Amino acid sequence: AGKTVAWVGDGNNMANTWLQAAELLDFTVHVSTPGGYEVDQAVAGIRSGSSYKVFKNPMDACKDADLVTTDVWTSMGFEAENEARKKAFADWCVDTDMMRAAKPDALFMHCLPAHRGEEVEADVIDGPQSVVWDEAENRMHVQKALMEYLLLGRL
Repeated sequence: AGKTVAWVGDGNNMANTWLQAAELLDFTVHVSTPGGYEVDQAVAGIRSGSSYKVFKNPMDACKDADLVTTDVWTSMGFEAENEARKKAFADWCVDTDMMRAAKPDALFMHCLPAHRGEEVEADVIDGPQSVVWDEAENRMHVQKALMEYLLLGRL
């Protein structure tokens, strides 16, 4: 509760999930997307706009954030848009300047796989603030629990 997450990039399913979590867990998401790639509140399934703020400039979204996160610019099913997306998202690559704008102890997350040099600089994803491998490991355990539940009907 009370923390700030900066979402930098596409207003996709991952952005929607962060927004849903913010409503449930009482934190704020600073969203910055290029024009035409914004979050759709109805698709996201969020009830109000009180748990997030929209920023045109990704640096402003990252200012004083506790966590900076992003996702690939071209999700599955949008491969035909790859070149257009690379141009549209060029200023939304999470870089060391964005991480410096966040709090000094801010973490970086990415749900992986990542494209170093596109949505995130190598110095960020491979740097000391990155927790992407812990995030991936946690996701693996959740997926195992879901499979057990779906296969056996119990935990």
